[in-house]
Amino acid sequence: MCSTTSTLSTPAFTPERVLYRGRLYRALNPVYAHEPLSGRGAGLYGGRFNPKGLPALYASLSAMTALREVNQVGNLQPTTLISYEADIDHVFDCRDEHALKTKDMDAAALADCTWRDQMKASGEARTQAFARRLIAAGYHALLVRSFAPGATEDDMNLVLWTWGDAAPACLILIDDEKRLSRRLSMMPSPSVER
Repeated sequence: MCSTTSTLSTPAFTPERVLYRGRLYRALNPVYAHEPLSGRGAGLYGGRFNPKGLPALYASLSAMTALREVNQVGNLQPTTLISYEADIDHVFDCRDEHALKTKDMDAAALADCTWRDQMKASGEARTQAFARRLIAAGYHALLVRSFAPGATEDDMNLVLWTWGDAAPACLILIDDEKRLSRRLSMMPSPSVER
């Protein structure tokens, strides 16, 4: 089981690699709540920090940040808020400007809202290429501020490329009361048209 005390620590051997230990949150469309550990949607469509074809799990360090992330346009729609216990090693910390520079990245490029246009034009946004380099260097996740409307510099996300139920990238869904599995068993079976 992962630890529940939130900490960010920096191992002495490399300044940009941190360990995240604590709670993470995601706000999901209820249609997808049956797969809370899937990064399939991000893999299908691509995200700011993952190109198409590469699954990723976008999580937030606070529930409010997760709600901002899921509702970036229009009115708040029905949402399922979930949480995890996380113990993730080899996290790249984007708050470290020197570390960003060594990886040919900067804060302005991270925040660039044209990443979708870049992806359409060239097949991969600059932030997606950055993520590929980090993954190749052995990182499991990226700690980065939220760029959702209303977010401040204190609103942080953890984008995971590697996760499972054990070290070094432990992510455990918190569902002690089995509410998600109960919801699935209560759903009607799909009808078959003949």
